[in-house]
Amino acid sequence: MSEDFRVLIVDDDFHVAKLHAAYVDSVPGFLALAPVGSASQALKAIHSLRPDLVLLDVYLPDASGLDLLRQLDVDTMMLSAASDTGSLRLAFRRGALAYLLKPFTSESLSQQLRSYARYRRILAQPGNVDQETVERAKRALVPGEVSPSARPRSATEAAVLESLVRGEQYSAAEVAARVGVSRATAQRYLSSLADDGSVDIQLRYGTTGRPEHRYGLPPASSGAARTDN
Repeated sequence: MSEDFRVLIVDDDFHVAKLHAAYVDSVPGFLALAPVGSASQALKAIHSLRPDLVLLDVYLPDASGLDLLRQLDVDTMMLSAASDTGSLRLAFRRGALAYLLKPFTSESLSQQLRSYARYRRILAQPGNVDQETVERAKRALVPGEVSPSARPRSATEAAVLESLVRGEQYSAAEVAARVGVSRATAQRYLSSLADDGSVDIQLRYGTTGRPEHRYGLPPASSGAARTDN
């Protein structure tokens, strides 16, 4: 069973929605569901498919996305050309986790999704949280807000980070062998590095069907296609 975050795109422009779906599918750990083009279709899809995240446009043929947002009990980010401050304030007041203005690059959406993944990992721990965890979760939602060098690193954490080669992915056991620590220690430091954005996590499914976490350095920023609608 896949543990990818399932993403529903709501946009009345079929070509733009298809492009956004390709952007989502290119981000490790995310899976785009079949896009829908109206508020009524969105409500049906959310009820039947139970997505983890909705990417919602403001301009829909049968309702405003901002009005639809008020009805949704699911994590939602706005992707829209609506750039007036009233729409922005209303979106945040009604619970949007982010607001990405069109046109944007595939890398901009990728960064926003990776931030969402960090946010979800931080709040995946069982039991109650303290205020520091609340603040970490809030910061995680803002791409670039969490700096890899924002906090001092222990010698072991630095060694774990330095053991990773860009473009390669490793299991916790492989990192442990490279650094010379136990698997549990490597796993703990890798999880901390993932929370602050220094490391990306991917899932790989082996022959047994059981997923394995793979860790690697985030991709370097590069030029990307833009969506203009």
